[in-house]
Amino acid sequence: MQSDILIIGAGISGLTAARTLAEAGRRVILLEASNRVGGRIHTIREANEIIELGAEFVHGKPPELWSLIEEANLETYELDGTMLTFEDGRLQSRDEEQEATPILDKLESLPEPDQTFADYLAQHPLPEDQRRATIGYVEGFNAADHRIIGTQSLGLQQAAEEAIEGDRLFRIRDGYDRLPQFLAQKFTEAGGTLHLNTLVERIDWTPNHVRIEAHQNAQPITFETAKAVITLPLGVLQQNSVTFTPTPDVLHEANRLRMGNARRFTLVFREKFWANLKPSTLSQKLEALSFLLSFASMPPVWWTPHPTPSNTLTGWVGGPRSAAFANFTPNQLAEAACKTLAQIFSLDATDIRSQLISCHTHDWQHDALSHGAYSYIAAGALDAPSKMAIPADNTLYFAGEHTDTTGHWGTVHAAIRSGQRAAQQILDQAT
Repeated sequence: MQSDILIIGAGISGLTAARTLAEAGRRVILLEASNRVGGRIHTIREANEIIELGAEFVHGKPPELWSLIEEANLETYELDGTMLTFEDGRLQSRDEEQEATPILDKLESLPEPDQTFADYLAQHPLPEDQRRATIGYVEGFNAADHRIIGTQSLGLQQAAEEAIEGDRLFRIRDGYDRLPQFLAQKFTEAGGTLHLNTLVERIDWTPNHVRIEAHQNAQPITFETAKAVITLPLGVLQQNSVTFTPTPDVLHEANRLRMGNARRFTLVFREKFWANLKPSTLSQKLEALSFLLSFASMPPVWWTPHPTPSNTLTGWVGGPRSAAFANFTPNQLAEAACKTLAQIFSLDATDIRSQLISCHTHDWQHDALSHGAYSYIAAGALDAPSKMAIPADNTLYFAGEHTDTTGHWGTVHAAIRSGQRAAQQILDQAT
C-alpha cells in the first residue's frame, strides 16, 4: 500500500502527527498494533466508575493539551481534598511533595557535570525522614531509579512543571480515552487511513523511501512511503521489537535513556468505607481524601478522584519497588492491597475484602507494545531526546514523550508536542 507519509503507532503523539499532516493535505496512513487507539491512554468503565489503566492526570496547564481538550469540548475537574500520610502507626497530615520541592528546586541551578540523584544526596545529606520522602517522591513520580536518574533532568523538569502550574492535577470527567478518540475522528475526517491490529516488524529505508513489513490480523502486509514517523514507545525501541535496516543513529540515543516501571491498580468497592470510619478525628479529612502516602507500605501511594463521588481507591508504586508487584495477578494485587489498607485504617482485611467488587490493572512493563510505563533521563543523557528529534535523512522522524526536549517527558502533553514537532518538520521540509 502506498502513501505520502506513514505513521507507526496510534498513541497520542502518532495521532497528533497524523491529524496535522492529513489536515495539511498529505496522504497519511496510520498503523496501530492493538485493537484501539490511545496507546498508554487506556480507559475502562465499570459500575458508573471511570477507571484509567494508563495516563490519568492532566498536569497543570500545558497549552497544547488544554487547547485539544477545549476543541474536543471535554469536561474536566481539578483534584481537590486532603493529603494524608500513614507513619508511625497513625494517619497524619503531611505532604511528601512539599518536603521534596525545596531539594528539587536547588537542582534547577546545579552546575554541570550531571550526576545521579543518589550521588547528589550522598554529597548533600538530609535528615532521614526527609531523605526517604524525597526519594519516594522522585521514584514514584518519575517511575525511576534514583540511582540512575540525572539531577540535570530533574532540575529541568522542576522548572518546566513550575511554568505550567504542574502541581495542579486535573482529570477528564468522561475518561482520558475521549482525547485519542477525538483525534482519530479528526484524522479520518481529513482523509487519513487508520489500520488497527497491524503489527510492524521490519522497516527498510533509504533516503525518501521506506518499506514496512507488518502483520495485519495475522496476515502479512507491506507498505511503502516516502517518509515515516515512528512513535513507538521507548521500551519497544530498546527491545529491538522492530528491525530497522539500516539502523538509524536515533536508536543509539534511545538506549541512553531509561524506560520507567510502575504498577498501578484501581479497587472498586461497594461503598466509600474509608469515609465512614468513626469515631475519628480524621473522619472529615477521610471523607475528602485525595492522596494517601504510606512509604513503608506496598503500595506506598493511594489516591481517589475526589471531589468526584467515587467508591474507588487507586494504588501506585513506581521505580524499583514496583518489582515486588511485577508478576501479581489482579487477585493477588487485591489481596495485598486489602492487607495494606487494613493496616492504614485499623480495620480487618477480610472486612475490606468483603467490600471489594473488582480490581483493575494493566501490566505495562510486560506489555509487548510498551515495555514500561514512561521514560526518564539517566545521568549524562540529557542531550539524548534532542538528538532523537533530529530526522534521519529527512526520511524517518521519531516522536513520543521520550523525545521531548522541554522537561516534560513522561507526560501526555510531551507526546502531543512531539507529534506536532515531527509533523512540522515534514511540512517545513516540503516548503
